[in-house]
Amino acid sequence: MSIVFIMFLLGLLLGFVGAGGAGFVIALLTMLFHIPIHTALGTSLAGMAFTSLSGTYSHFREGNIKLKIGLTVGCFAAAGSFVGAKLTSLIPSSSLHYMTAGMLFLSAILILIRLFFLKEKEAAQETNLAFWIKACLLGIVAGVLSGTFGIGSAPFIQIGLMMMLNLSIRHSVGTTMLVIIPLSLGGGVGYISEGFVDYVLLVKILIGTMCGAYVGAKFTNVLPKVVLKSGLFLTPAVSGFILLF
Repeated sequence: MSIVFIMFLLGLLLGFVGAGGAGFVIALLTMLFHIPIHTALGTSLAGMAFTSLSGTYSHFREGNIKLKIGLTVGCFAAAGSFVGAKLTSLIPSSSLHYMTAGMLFLSAILILIRLFFLKEKEAAQETNLAFWIKACLLGIVAGVLSGTFGIGSAPFIQIGLMMMLNLSIRHSVGTTMLVIIPLSLGGGVGYISEGFVDYVLLVKILIGTMCGAYVGAKFTNVLPKVVLKSGLFLTPAVSGFILLF
């Protein structure tokens, strides 16, 4: 029950800032509840498929998703994530802590770049073959990173969609939510095949974070934008520090 309560509190925070928070889930599971790092990674990644569904539906209704691009990147991300999950079993637990923390710090830096420095470009031509090759490559790279380190790779995907495929910020955010569903499913299957998913723990995480995020999202408009932007940056950064110590 304590895991459900902590995940509910975490869900409130994630609902506020609109972040996926897989890194925070991993950090808390390993630090507070002493869950083995491989199990924490696998269970957290598997849960993202479910927690991303409602956000994807909402973005789709708002017209924020480039469906063809999202499905293309997502399918290749699923394959990459499956491979990444297999690679994780080869990495010692002691090393995986530091590697995942490093990815979270890099994620925080990318969020900072996206929020404050990255400017939108003109929309790219979707009929161009090079465009779809870049979409496939983006999916594979994001999938391998996500599967290996158990994080959603949302900042990597968003920056890739904006810089490689020239999507607007609005479309990059919505399309990323769609990409995360097949990505997390592919990684989840990979982790399940390696025995790194705890189903009871998965249910507890989903109950806590989904309920908390639902409540937290209702208060998003109350906070100033600077608080939300700071929260987006600090969530992976703090998660990385927790994993290190």
